[in-house]
Amino acid sequence: MTKATIATSPIEGQKPGTSGLRKKCRVFMGDHYLENFVQAMFDGIGGVAGKTLVVGGDGRFHNDVATQTILAMAAANGAARVIVGQNALLSTPAASHLIRLNKTDGGVILSASHNPGGEDEDFGIKFNMSNGGPAPEAITNAMFERTKVIDAYHIWQGDPVDLSTIGTSALGDMQVDVVDPVAAYVDLMQSLFDFPAIAKMIKGGFRIRFDSMCAITGPYARAILEDTLGAAKDTVAHATPLPDFGGMHPDPNPTWAHELMDEMMGADAPDFGCASDGDGDRNMIVGPNCYVSPSDSLAVIAANAHLAPGYKDGLKGVARSMPTSAAVDRVAEALGLDCYETPTGWKFFGNLMDDGRVSLCGEESFGTGSDHVREKDGVWAVLMWLNIMAATGKSVPELMEGHWARFGRNYYSRHDFEAIESEKADVLMTALRGSLDGLTGQNYGPLTVEKSDDYAYLDPVDGSTSAQQGVRVVFEGGSRFVVRLSGTGTSGATLRLYLEKVETKALNLEPQAALAEVIAAAHSIIGIEGFTGRTAPDVIT
Repeated sequence: MTKATIATSPIEGQKPGTSGLRKKCRVFMGDHYLENFVQAMFDGIGGVAGKTLVVGGDGRFHNDVATQTILAMAAANGAARVIVGQNALLSTPAASHLIRLNKTDGGVILSASHNPGGEDEDFGIKFNMSNGGPAPEAITNAMFERTKVIDAYHIWQGDPVDLSTIGTSALGDMQVDVVDPVAAYVDLMQSLFDFPAIAKMIKGGFRIRFDSMCAITGPYARAILEDTLGAAKDTVAHATPLPDFGGMHPDPNPTWAHELMDEMMGADAPDFGCASDGDGDRNMIVGPNCYVSPSDSLAVIAANAHLAPGYKDGLKGVARSMPTSAAVDRVAEALGLDCYETPTGWKFFGNLMDDGRVSLCGEESFGTGSDHVREKDGVWAVLMWLNIMAATGKSVPELMEGHWARFGRNYYSRHDFEAIESEKADVLMTALRGSLDGLTGQNYGPLTVEKSDDYAYLDPVDGSTSAQQGVRVVFEGGSRFVVRLSGTGTSGATLRLYLEKVETKALNLEPQAALAEVIAAAHSIIGIEGFTGRTAPDVIT
């Protein structure tokens, strides 16, 4: 085995966001591409000499090969120690926990989140800081600048590390600890939730269906739900992580988790349905004939978190991303909690949590979490719901009906228009921003525009400003829509349209029907068909 310095060329234009760098897998498999970016990433954080890192990923295609490359490069760059999940596997929240538990200098997480996997599909890589959360913009900018000028990378050349066996070995002067990817995470969950109460509920005949979508949470869900809590051995569906996710799109929403939805809307539905995504940070909650929107889920958790042992003293505060419905705001007001509205991106929540301002956060994109880690956490959300049901004896429909009766209902939906040509999407957004000044007071059917803006955020912790985070149009009475472009895909642009209507009386309408007037007004104001040719969304959640 030898240490080598390999001459290379810049990879200008490869700018990572806080979700990391995502490209088609074949791009990462190209000559020197992954190596170049990993070296730029190491250089962007000030080097890894003498540092301890956590490494692991969601098991998608190329995860194992890329992990070996990262280990070899960490050793050649002088890292002291790397903690890596067995078989290169770690869910994103589990990786965040290991970073914090072991007080490491950060970690490299291989994932493209909820995007499809396979040789012709998506791959991703990101760096999480010592707090367990995604790298801030200053760090990702430094990585980007380095990609423009990089001319060499350092790597050990020789036999790969045995990642199939738990234990300690060495790669050059670097210690490699292969650990059980599940055990520490299970311990953390047991410290937060009333496992005996949940187990008693399950023993009494309570049935669960957890759809892991052939992604990373299968081993975690089996270890917790089946092995520890005593659920039936077939509770976890699609439980084995596969490189191509079994051909599934591992995004836990009613469109892609259709098997679970069909079962939960059927005659013999289990008592509780749930799903998680590719890297384990997202969740979907479903009761018998009762789908729970992510915004409502966040609000219910906020109202009931004190029922879980880890949160018995109450919440410090709550936070939601701007596009997420204001349902949690109503709970916060009733409980006397501070409520923060942030741009989309978990780093903003991380700042608030690190500063002790909040202990519960959520995004409408099926992400919910708390200050136990610095990532959203799908399995955690599932366990919180189970804890609430075990403590109250109420079903999902009963919890939702009681919540709406107390706080009112924020009808909410997200319409995704996927793979739009980036140029067309940019022209649409530019035109929409240019029309905002003339919207106030305009009538669109029964709705009158009260205010509109292009959302900007001043971080109360570090003083940073984030501009152009989404266009908001608010109507008199509290209904609104939000439009933004998403950067989580790898092909074209996804236009996301978020729709919301506040209702205190008619609490059991079909959401799309309840939102019909808002949808019509949004299409009229934005001009989606005119700019993109699209008349209907690809995905409705």
